[in-house]
Amino acid sequence: MKAIQVTQFGGPDKLVYTDVEDVVAGKGEVCVRLYAAGVNPSDTYTLTGTYAFSKPQLPYTPGLDGAGIVEAIGEGVANVAVGDRVFIASLMGRKSTGTFAQKIVCDATVVHLLPDHVSFDQGAALGVPAMTAYRALFQRAGLKPGQTVFIHGASGGVGLQAVQMAKSHGAKVIGTASKPEGKKMVQEAGADVVMNHVTETTLEEVLALTDGHGPDVIIEFLANVNLETDLKLIAPFGKIVIVGNRGSIEINPRLAMQKECDILATALWNAPKEEYEQSIHGVIGMLKSGALHPVIGTTLPLQEASQGFDLLAEGTGHGKLVLKID
Repeated sequence: MKAIQVTQFGGPDKLVYTDVEDVVAGKGEVCVRLYAAGVNPSDTYTLTGTYAFSKPQLPYTPGLDGAGIVEAIGEGVANVAVGDRVFIASLMGRKSTGTFAQKIVCDATVVHLLPDHVSFDQGAALGVPAMTAYRALFQRAGLKPGQTVFIHGASGGVGLQAVQMAKSHGAKVIGTASKPEGKKMVQEAGADVVMNHVTETTLEEVLALTDGHGPDVIIEFLANVNLETDLKLIAPFGKIVIVGNRGSIEINPRLAMQKECDILATALWNAPKEEYEQSIHGVIGMLKSGALHPVIGTTLPLQEASQGFDLLAEGTGHGKLVLKID
């Protein structure tokens, strides 16, 4: 079968489209014929061989998320059957041969039924992005209906799902994006207000939207740039949840003292097993109800995975980046 294989850690040039041995499901495992795979920032970090959360044994096939049709099941598997449409969220699985391939074998516990109204591309956009959004909003921030959430960088794969989840929960959503196409996606995802990324000079615009109170929750995707601004923006006793960061920042802790706000963070790898399972159930519930419908941005054929990694590094894309698999 065809797959992306990595034999050396490094950059996108180490992603090689090649023939690999076919995979076979063992006891408690499922073999899925994949039609789409989601590309996450964590995939690019893992490729370097320096990512604190994951350093796979070489050679390996990347990819944590995907969607397709069950081709075979091993002994003891009861949650899915051959022919089922499924999505794979393999982050916490003990075994996964990687979703950047025509087929995957993984633990049955990480394979979930995909509703008929959800495409394979959308199914591949679940997993890490959906559960990160769910964990940030509900398990870390404890978002309540009627609160205002400010999503600072809402046009990416996680941000757009966070918009949909927060709206379905009864929150008021303010989302930011830098380009017209990104703003349109955030608006279509259901945000009440869409605006440019907030800076020192535009703080008053957001405060005016909240009657000077500030948002109760901020979801932050670029903390090394925005954290101090977030501290000036957040409501008293509010919560800032850091989802993304690309460097260091110097802040004045007195800003946090003045608000008595919480600066929180999330990395899905750290989620306790019980909370991870809760997030899966929450995501599936929203998916079935139609509250959650992942927005796909760029799609590329599997053999162009390296180009996808370049796009993530540039940080210029909107929506979810998905690899299509023939």
